[in-house]
Amino acid sequence: MIFKQVQIDKFLKKPDNSLKCVVVYGSNEGLQAEYVKKFTAAISPDLYDPFRVVYLNGGDVNADPGMLFGEYNGQSLMGGRRVVVIRDADNNLTKHLKTLFDGSVSDTLVIVSSSTLNKSSSLVKLATESDDFALIACYEDRDEDIFSTAKNMFVENGFTINNEALQLLCSRLSNDRKSNLGEIEKLITYMGDRKNITVDNVVSIISDNSASNTDDVCYFAAGGYAEKALASYVKLLNEGSEPISIIRSLTYHFNKILSCMAVMEQGETLDKAMYKLTPRVIFFRESSFKRQVSIWPKDKVFGVLDLLYKCEKDCKTTNMPVDEIVSYTLMQIASAAAKLGRSSY
Repeated sequence: MIFKQVQIDKFLKKPDNSLKCVVVYGSNEGLQAEYVKKFTAAISPDLYDPFRVVYLNGGDVNADPGMLFGEYNGQSLMGGRRVVVIRDADNNLTKHLKTLFDGSVSDTLVIVSSSTLNKSSSLVKLATESDDFALIACYEDRDEDIFSTAKNMFVENGFTINNEALQLLCSRLSNDRKSNLGEIEKLITYMGDRKNITVDNVVSIISDNSASNTDDVCYFAAGGYAEKALASYVKLLNEGSEPISIIRSLTYHFNKILSCMAVMEQGETLDKAMYKLTPRVIFFRESSFKRQVSIWPKDKVFGVLDLLYKCEKDCKTTNMPVDEIVSYTLMQIASAAAKLGRSSY
């Protein structure tokens, strides 16, 4: 079955012997590795206990399935539940797992990880349909994931970091958990015995690894940064994003601005209006969002929404290149934002 965060947390806190297998898949290898480590540690605090933890490679299991069967049915000489971790698995493992669990009384937990599987893979389908399997998808980190990962690592290692430094750090990290963990560990190592991380520390150690995402396009365009908006848009296109999906993200972004305005018209402050948004604006984008709410008049926001609607319609009904229609619309919005920003001072 598909495991959501609440089910993951519940198992990690109190492992259930009825769970036979955990399948962790997706493009975010860093997040995969983190889940494999956590589920293994939930069974065996020592990740490399030779009596309780075994690491296998998917290719080796395919070549010699008996290796998996032997390890799965083995018993720990020192007692305790065992774990078999299979890395870089593929669909060839599906038939072996079906046979492995058929009638077996072993309580060994099998953890499978792979970055090549997708939703249509037979192994993913098996995990989805089986009540004694946990399926966890690992894709690129969102802004809130980047923030929570960084904050948790600092807390766990006894570090403090002010909001400005944390905002700068998160803006420089990428959407890949593995890369981010490495960058944060590098910063922690650099700090040594100093426990308070500052902006200067982040600037000195962390290079800008941020990847373009739809939020970048939205915030750059709505904030009046035409060149940055276009550059982020081009990156997204090169990464395979659909132009229309970016227009829809912009529509959603301006609707959030409009929602805040509606709440403020009822007498609430901007902070309270933003607090009511679902999902919340990630903290390191709060200042940019507040500025956008302040510079965009309500009638102009409606004008942008009309422009975005027309843009999406043109993308579907004209013979003009879709990429150019969207880029032109981005430039119109960013130019208007820049003009509004200048007039607000």
